[in-house]
Amino acid sequence: MEDQPRTGPRRRLQYVDPLRNPRNAPVRQRNLRGWILLLCSALLPGSAQSVLGARRRARLSLTITLGSWALLLGLALWSLFSRRLLLGFGTNPVLIAVLMVWVVIAAANWVLCMLDTVRRIRLVSLGRRTRGGLLAAALVMVLVVCGGTVWGTSMLNSQRALISDVFANGRGVKPVDGRYNIALFGSDAGKGRTGVRPDSLSVVSIDAKTGKSVVIGVPRNLENVPFPDGSEMKKAYPNGFNCGDECLINAVYQAGEQHKKLFSGDVPAGVQATKQALQGVTGLPIQYYAMIDLKGFQQLIDAMGGITLTSKVRVPISSKVNPATGRHGKPLGWIEPGENIHLDGRSALWYARSREFASDYARMVRQRCVQEAMLKQMDPTTLIGRFQDIAKAAPNVVSTDIPEGQVNMFVDLALKAKSQKMDRLNLTPPLITPSRPDIGKIHSLVGDAIAQAESDAQSAGSPLNARPDAYEALAPAGSGQAAAAAPAGAQDVRAASTSSTGKQKDDASICSVS
Repeated sequence: MEDQPRTGPRRRLQYVDPLRNPRNAPVRQRNLRGWILLLCSALLPGSAQSVLGARRRARLSLTITLGSWALLLGLALWSLFSRRLLLGFGTNPVLIAVLMVWVVIAAANWVLCMLDTVRRIRLVSLGRRTRGGLLAAALVMVLVVCGGTVWGTSMLNSQRALISDVFANGRGVKPVDGRYNIALFGSDAGKGRTGVRPDSLSVVSIDAKTGKSVVIGVPRNLENVPFPDGSEMKKAYPNGFNCGDECLINAVYQAGEQHKKLFSGDVPAGVQATKQALQGVTGLPIQYYAMIDLKGFQQLIDAMGGITLTSKVRVPISSKVNPATGRHGKPLGWIEPGENIHLDGRSALWYARSREFASDYARMVRQRCVQEAMLKQMDPTTLIGRFQDIAKAAPNVVSTDIPEGQVNMFVDLALKAKSQKMDRLNLTPPLITPSRPDIGKIHSLVGDAIAQAESDAQSAGSPLNARPDAYEALAPAGSGQAAAAAPAGAQDVRAASTSSTGKQKDDASICSVS
C-alpha cells in the first residue's frame, strides 16, 4: 500500500544563528552572545559590527582601531631600538598636536562602537539580571574611556605648551670636543635691586655620548673676568671686566644690557654677556644657557610637592634688609638640621639663597643639594601625578636657548647623567682667590676635571679596568687608595672641596641627597 501524502499545513523550519539571529535561541545563549559581543567591541572596536553584518561601518572603525594598535606597537618597538627617537616624538609640539587629534578620534570611535554594540545586542532579549549587568559594564567602560581621553589630551596639551613656551626655535649646534657646555644661573631681580643679577653661576659640561657630567661652580664675586677673543664683550672691555669691587662676574649681565647694541639674536644681551664671561673664566665654549628665576623657583618646588634632603647645618630665614645698615635684622626663623627633612617651596628657596652666617662656598653647596634633590625626586610618579602643575610653573621659572629640536637629546643625556655620580669643581678659596683669580690655573683645573670624568666614564664600562669613582678620586685627604688613584691634576681639583677659611671641608658635612 502506497504511503499517503501528509495533509495540513507544513511546520516552518526555525533558523537559529547564535550571533546574527539569536531570536529563537535559549536565554542562556543570548546572554552569552551579549557578553561576547561587548568584550569584542571593547578590545577591538568595529569587530562586533563586522560580525553582525554592518560592514561599511565596521570597515571605518576597524581602520581607526588597527591604526591605533599599530601606532602603539610602533612606539613600543621604537623605544627598544632608539630611546632618543621616542623622546623626539614626545618633545615635538607638532607631533604631540597630531597625537592629540588621533587620541580624540580613536576615543570617539571606541565610544560610538560600544554604544552601537549595546543597541545591536538588544537588551530586551536578555535575561533580567544579565541585562542590568551588561548595561552597567558598558556605561562604566564608556565613562573610563571618556575620562581617560580628557586626562590624556590635557596631559599632551600641557606637554606641547611646555615645550613651546620654554624652549627656543631654530637649529641646534654640535658638541665641541664631544661635549656640551651649558651655563646655569639663577636670576635674583629682587626688590631694591637694579635689573637681573645672577645670584648663582655654574657651568655643566656634559659628555655627548655617555652623559658623564662635571659641574663647575663659579663664585658670584669673581673679579677681573676675561672675555674670549672676538666676542662682543671683548670689544667693550678689551682688558677684561676689571674695575675693582664693582665689576664682579654677577654684574656682567647688566654690563651686557648696557651694550645691547653690540649683540644680535633673540637671547637677551645680558645672557650672552654672562655666557661670554663664563667662557673666558673656564676656557670652555658655552653652547647654551639655562636661567632659573628664583622667584618662580618656589612655585616649581611646590608644584613638585616639595623636596627632601639631609642637612647638617642650621640655615636662617632672614628678615628684610635694613636700608640704613645694609644688613638683615633678626632671623624670622631657622631651617633646622636633620636627616631627610622635607622642604616646601619657601623653605627650599631660603635654604638655597640664605647667605648669613655662612661662606659663599657653603651657599654654593646648599644650592647644589637643592638642585640634586629636584633632579632625583623628579621621578615618573611625581611627573605623572603633578605634571600639569609642574608644566604650568616651569615657563615662569626656566628660560633657555636650547632649541626644541634638541630637547629629546638633552632629555636622553639627563637620564644618563641621572644614573651616574656628577663630578664637581668649585672655584672657591683657597684654591682660587676671587679678587685675583689665576685664569690659567682655572683653565688647567677645568681641563683636569673633565679628563678625570672622561676617564671614569670609560672605566665604568669595563669591569676589569674599573677605577675609583670621581667622588672618591676628588675626596678629601685621608681616603688612602682614592688619593693614590687620582691623577696629578686631580690633587688640585680635590682642594675645591674646601671652605673659604682654607679648612678642608667635604660637601657631605653641609648637606646631601639620598
